Amino acid sequence: MAKKAQLSDEVKKANRRSLKTAIRRDWQLYLMLLFPLVLVVIFNYGTYPGLRMIFYDYKPARGWAGSKFVGMDIINKVFAERAFRSSLASTIVFNLLDLILSFPMPIILALLLNELRFAKFKKVSQTILYLPHFLSWAIVGSVAYIMFRPSTGLVNVILMRLGWISEGIPFLTEKWHWAVTYLLINVWQTMGWGTIIYLAAIAGVSGDLHEAAMIDGADRWQRIWHITLPSIRSTVVVMLIMNLGRVMGSNIERLSALGNSQVRDFQYQLAVYIYERGLQSSKFAETTVVGLFQSLVGLALVLLSDRFAKSLGEDGLL
Repeated sequence: MAKKAQLSDEVKKANRRSLKTAIRRDWQLYLMLLFPLVLVVIFNYGTYPGLRMIFYDYKPARGWAGSKFVGMDIINKVFAERAFRSSLASTIVFNLLDLILSFPMPIILALLLNELRFAKFKKVSQTILYLPHFLSWAIVGSVAYIMFRPSTGLVNVILMRLGWISEGIPFLTEKWHWAVTYLLINVWQTMGWGTIIYLAAIAGVSGDLHEAAMIDGADRWQRIWHITLPSIRSTVVVMLIMNLGRVMGSNIERLSALGNSQVRDFQYQLAVYIYERGLQSSKFAETTVVGLFQSLVGLALVLLSDRFAKSLGEDGLL
């Protein structure tokens, strides 16, 4: 026992010495890390005491002392409200559709880009595909409304001149057409940027495996299916888990840029609900309930999907 205790003390001392050595050697990196770490603590964890707002009829002018404690009343009111249930259903449906359409595209695109053999063409293609990620939704929305106008929009004009349609399609002014356009624009805007992670994972695949497969007579598609995809499976699982955690989220910029009163039924998602109730109507307690609900459900989805992935033999996220 004495030897084990002595050995444990020696290990602890060695760890402390190595930590001190690392700090002295890389103190600039630790200093750079300190600033974003402080921001995360302030904005992500420093706000936790404000969550008690869900139990108060909170008025900023009165503060906590002047706000009335109402218990579970606000929580019950939010979950019984038709507007909340409608926005929740719309959010879940569109986020699941986003996941189904947008998640596979970066994987497919990364596989195709990896097969390009002309280096310059590959770089140009990657740059063009990445650029939409850096455009704000305000710009994307403005361009979309110009491109998809029912009568004078470029897309409708081309389709009518080709004789494929007899009258303009209301891409952004009729809710069902809007839904399809809304989803496809997101695919276009996000697929290029998402390929970065998968291309990095593909770069780590051993070339010896491909050479051996080529010797055995495997063609390009067989090598992709039996070597490349299995090799990046852990990366795909991690990204899927992270995306499942965002199923309850929604983007107010995207909804505002592409939405209008004519598609209100589909546009009215949780982000719009929170914006209208929290900022426009100053019902901070109600929107805090919704925000907390989104976070808890997102956390539960991440934990459940992580456990499910581990049960299948994957590394998971946590």
